[in-house]
Amino acid sequence: MKRFLVNTVINALGLWVISALIPGVHLVPYGGDGIGNLIGTLLVIGAIFGVINSLIAPVIKVIAFPLYLLTFGLIAFVINGSLLLFVAWISQQLSPGTFSIDGFTPSGLAVNSFWWAILAALIMSVCSFIGRGLSKALKIL
Repeated sequence: MKRFLVNTVINALGLWVISALIPGVHLVPYGGDGIGNLIGTLLVIGAIFGVINSLIAPVIKVIAFPLYLLTFGLIAFVINGSLLLFVAWISQQLSPGTFSIDGFTPSGLAVNSFWWAILAALIMSVCSFIGRGLSKALKIL
């Protein structure tokens, strides 16, 4: 349980970083514009991201193993971007317009915005790597 909570906070910080850095990723807090609403929204979406990465990602990575071999692992960027789009879609189901990536809305799909998702997933991976390293160094986990 402690590991899940720490990973949720790390994911929430990563989501905050990508929503601040990438112009194609938007985060609108649930319930208003207060700092508490923003923190709560980040924690909820961070928990969704953690559940998706722990349940769905391993299955997809096993199924896509031949593609990992063919592309020398570069397919991981596409898979991680797709999982981030899935998290955005789930958060849209909770409240429309909460966490979105340009072009991926309930009403349509624009192909050029998939690259925002891949870039966001790359930055999210770096943030998670740094956060997990810090949590192990501080002996939180």
